[in-house]
Amino acid sequence: MVILLVVLGIWEAIVFFKDTPHYILPPPSKIVVTLFTEHEQLLKHSLVTLQEMLFGFTLAISIGIPLAVLMFEFPVLERAFYPYVIGSQTVPVFAIAPLLVLWFGFGIASKVIMAAIIVFFAIVLNTLDGLKSTDPDTVNLFRILRANRWQILWKVRLPTALPFIFSGAKIGISISTIGAVIGEWVGSSAGLGYLMLYANGKLQISLVFSAIFCLAFLGLGLFALMTLLERLAMPWRR
Repeated sequence: MVILLVVLGIWEAIVFFKDTPHYILPPPSKIVVTLFTEHEQLLKHSLVTLQEMLFGFTLAISIGIPLAVLMFEFPVLERAFYPYVIGSQTVPVFAIAPLLVLWFGFGIASKVIMAAIIVFFAIVLNTLDGLKSTDPDTVNLFRILRANRWQILWKVRLPTALPFIFSGAKIGISISTIGAVIGEWVGSSAGLGYLMLYANGKLQISLVFSAIFCLAFLGLGLFALMTLLERLAMPWRR
């Protein structure tokens, strides 16, 4: 907090002493004022972006975790799908965003899919690594006790993989803003990405910074929520 206050103080001083125009770089004080005066508009667009992020994250979780389990249980599927999982991250989302908007329209669907693509890699890779990290002695013990394959998966491998899954989830929920905002930049009529483009065109740079602040707040808030869920799901790690 002290570092943040120092940075904001330096920023305010630079803008004041250099007499920088507000349409180029507004001081933090003006951004704070904009946050209060435009709070209704910022809240409306924040809720749209939040909805896109949560839907995209849920879609990535719903597909990513089952796919990782199948890839672990059936190595032939890992060899088949792993290159495509890696490939999903080698192509910049900005490059395929116009196609997704063309295919799925200017509504929420294209933004949800873009957010899901951003999150998907972290979920699949972390879940797969978590499943592979299971102690082989524990697995052998369960086999001696005649546990079947799915009992071992449910009672041993998935609990072991939970810290990895939550690590991927925390990363994914934080960066889901990227997919949602890129989708809004390419084509939308609502959301913080749309608001940033609109405000930039009007040279309302303090509103642009306010939208960026709201994006950061959403990311941090969802990260904190995921950390809380992690603590509730794994009380033995406290």
